Amino acid sequence: MRHIEYLASDSLKGRNTPSPELDSAASYIAAEFQRDGLLPVGGSYRQPVKMSIVSLGDENMLRLTRGGSDRVFTIKADYMPFEMTANRAVQGQIVFAGYGITAPEYKYDDYAGLDVTGKIVFVLRHEPGEEDSASIFNGKKATKYSDVMEKVRIAKEHGAAALLIATDPLHHTSLTPRGFPWPSLSKTIPKDALPLTLAIDENSKIPVVQVGEEVISFLFGSVDSLKALQILIDQATTPHSCLLQDAVIEMKTSTVVRLLVSSNVVGVLEGSDPILKNEYVIVGAHYDHVGMLKSHAPGEDYIFNGADDNASGTASVLSVAAACGKLHLHPKRSIVFVTFAGEEKGLFGSSTYVDHPPLPLSQTVAMLNLDMVGRNSTDSLILIGSVQSPDIADIVRAENESIGFVLSYNQDKYLGGSDQANFMKKGIPFMFFHSGMHPQYHQVGDEASLINGPKLARVARLTYKVALHLANDIKRYRLTTSVVPTY
Repeated sequence: MRHIEYLASDSLKGRNTPSPELDSAASYIAAEFQRDGLLPVGGSYRQPVKMSIVSLGDENMLRLTRGGSDRVFTIKADYMPFEMTANRAVQGQIVFAGYGITAPEYKYDDYAGLDVTGKIVFVLRHEPGEEDSASIFNGKKATKYSDVMEKVRIAKEHGAAALLIATDPLHHTSLTPRGFPWPSLSKTIPKDALPLTLAIDENSKIPVVQVGEEVISFLFGSVDSLKALQILIDQATTPHSCLLQDAVIEMKTSTVVRLLVSSNVVGVLEGSDPILKNEYVIVGAHYDHVGMLKSHAPGEDYIFNGADDNASGTASVLSVAAACGKLHLHPKRSIVFVTFAGEEKGLFGSSTYVDHPPLPLSQTVAMLNLDMVGRNSTDSLILIGSVQSPDIADIVRAENESIGFVLSYNQDKYLGGSDQANFMKKGIPFMFFHSGMHPQYHQVGDEASLINGPKLARVARLTYKVALHLANDIKRYRLTTSVVPTY
């Protein structure tokens, strides 16, 4: 509770990412790790999490030529850049690539037999069979392939120079090019309502815009013509990609980028076995929250303290680290304690960890994640990931016999909702401990006084026992792919 009362205090102003208050929390956690005898990685307890705030620049243009016709389109009315767009001009041929999906697990590839190197690719939002419960893409439940960022990633992998994205007309009547709602193009959006993203090498970006009805009609003749192509794709879940003959585009998107930095906090309990100490068990939790209201009435509570979300998980990690630091004999494997920044912004800290691992992911055998573990019934605990990581679930059940939680397993809808998701994507077995939702979730009322201290202590004891079991084991654990997560 000492940890929670500090992390969820008004002085930390809701631990927004990035903020000086989150940096203060990082210093507190690093000092605890050092006091508990954990080792830094590469000489530091901090792993930088680099972010960007992106503003739309002044030089944006989209010009199309086809069949002797030439037209310059208007930003906002006809096209809108996305927040991940590049500060770059491109020109070239246009290729229609269906939904922009390459999904080996579904045996579907819009890019099959298509050379898009250096070309501008036109794709539809969403995925085949969006309204079909029998769709191979997880029925009516969207998979990751419906996400714009995934379409951008796939386009770049295939060598595209830029990406045009349109709302698919078969299931959606509004074809307004929304892209990102840039404040500079609006009279009502606050000027500081700018996208915060993980910092990406600017040279690796490509121009990405959403286009509307006017651009669709210019390229395909009409919206109905594009809809007809979409119907062909959906009916047989078969790509109908093609080069748009005689279509040439000249476009530029411009951005201004400001770099910011927060940090993950990482401490290592080195293993005792000369070989197995080079294998790692991660115990993690995000330590950020959502900050505070920008404006408020006098006397109004305006700080989102985040006691359960996720000072509770962070306090558990600190408590387990302290207990492990007192061991006379360390476990065989090393235990890595990590508190992640930027979870509330889109899993930024864990994305940074897995994409730039301070310790080898190939030697990381398991990840235990604690997020919101301090509320609701003293005797209940939810395990998320028991289907995906059955071996770890068995270990949790065995260690829980002396703790006595009533375990439940029916909350896999949260699979992609916390930091374990990024480890799952990298093929690392995991378990996500969670005590359930409550009315104070992301509200100013999520305060330390509502935390169930005895329950939190039990969660920490269970985590400690499971972590030691994993760290004293010699086995590797399964991560099943029978369930495809959605995000």
